[in-house]
Parts: sequence; structure tokens; C-alpha cells
Amino acid sequence: MVVTSIYAGLLALLFVVLSIRVIDFRRSARVALGDGSNANLMRRIRVHGNFGEYVPMALLLMALGEAQGSPKWIIHALGLVLVIGRAIHAYGVGRAPEVRYCRVVGMAATFVVLIAGAMLNLVLAVKL
Repeated sequence: MVVTSIYAGLLALLFVVLSIRVIDFRRSARVALGDGSNANLMRRIRVHGNFGEYVPMALLLMALGEAQGSPKWIIHALGLVLVIGRAIHAYGVGRAPEVRYCRVVGMAATFVVLIAGAMLNLVLAVKL
């Protein structure tokens, strides 16, 4: 699963960046647990959490599609859309005020990957 591994690595790096953003803000705001009713910390926590909620399923669908012999260009397309979508989403939601357009585009890209990945796996599974 060489192709999925590329995108898993890139997304893991983005996840670490989002994690560091939360940790840094926690330190500066002196909030050990929760959000301390700090809107900026809450925003960073949600950007990080949202990433963690959606990316694993998308990567799993990509890996399963690749393992079933999907053409590599399809897995690359899913991976590129996912990386770009998640970066746009993190940028938009991570700003105060939020850049709503980026949030919408980022989530739309993520949903495209999830739906396309699900359909890909269903088609490949039925063909076997």
C-alpha cells in the first residue's frame, strides 16, 4: 500500500501541526484540561478533533481500495483531495473570525473522498 502510505504520512504530519497548535495555546492560556471557556482554544481543539474524526475513515477506505487492486491514480486522486481539503478546512476553521468558505470547501472535499472511497470499495468488493 505504497500510495496510501504517502497520504497517511502527509496527513500524520498535518495532525501533529494541529496538535502543536492546541498544546501551544493551552500553555499560553494556562488551560490544562478542556477549553477554559476560551473561544480561541475551543476553535483549535475542534479543528484538531474534526481532523481526527474524519481522516482515519478516509485513509481506511483508501487503503482497502488500494489493497483490492484499485488503479493507483484513483488512490492518488482521493489522497490529494483529502490532503488539500483537510488543509483548507484547518485554515478556515482555525481563524477567528472563521473563513466560512474554507470550512465548506474543506468538508465538501472530505465528503467527496469518503463517498468516492465507499463506492470504490463496494464496486471492487462486488467484482471479486
